[in-house]
Amino acid sequence: MPELPEVEVTRRSVAPVLEGALVRAVRVGAALRWPLGADPASLVGLRIGALLRRGKYLWLPLLGKDGAPQGGLLLHLGMSGSLALLREPGPPGKHEHFDLVTDAGTLRLTDPRRFGAVVWSPALDQGMAERLLARLGHEPFDPALTPALLHQGLQRRRVPVKAALLAGDIVVGAGNIYACEALYEAGIDPRAPANTLSLARCERLLQALRATLARALDLGGSTLRDFRDAHGMSGAFQDQAGVYGREGQDCRRCGTAVQRLVQGQRSTFFCPRCQRR
Repeated sequence: MPELPEVEVTRRSVAPVLEGALVRAVRVGAALRWPLGADPASLVGLRIGALLRRGKYLWLPLLGKDGAPQGGLLLHLGMSGSLALLREPGPPGKHEHFDLVTDAGTLRLTDPRRFGAVVWSPALDQGMAERLLARLGHEPFDPALTPALLHQGLQRRRVPVKAALLAGDIVVGAGNIYACEALYEAGIDPRAPANTLSLARCERLLQALRATLARALDLGGSTLRDFRDAHGMSGAFQDQAGVYGREGQDCRRCGTAVQRLVQGQRSTFFCPRCQRR
């Protein structure tokens, strides 16, 4: 699944081209998770404002001729979706379910499993966008997210710490790959009950999460199957992962074999020696 770094990499790859672009047409293909929520024809003639990201969602604000806000499109890539910015798009293929045609190129959503979404909302804090974003936790790089705040949030959870991170209502962006890596960097066993972590361990965890996500952004995210940015470039984070996808291989720190277990139907990778409960 595209996680926060992949979505941010996508945003960065399309924003310089799309911001200010004029919408010429909108094509809606097979149904995605939710309906568009607007007549596609009503979006023609609007301009795209400054693209934003919230968690794993992208927000494309739309502006009228006078620059007044006219709502916007909230996009989610689902389990296997990707966006491509095409100068000369061919006919849409079987899994290409949405086109936003502009004078700067066509933004095309490819989503084989159709778990993604493109929905119109009157504003980021209204309508469907408000409903989808309401329960998201702090952005990982938000200065307001302190170790004390993370500690406070985890104190209310008796589930394994990795599950608490994946829930996304304390901090967003710690998807499966990056939660495994951050816990490894912080030396915390993914099975440790969230409410047993001390403030000092929460401080290490927050530092590790930020460092892990920053490194992933620098490397263009992770490409495990088919992720590409909007210009077709693959990510390289997976090549430097400490534990993720390395079951049976030597830990890069201590040489102990990396182990794999399943938590909440997701694979978890960890070093049994470096990571303590």
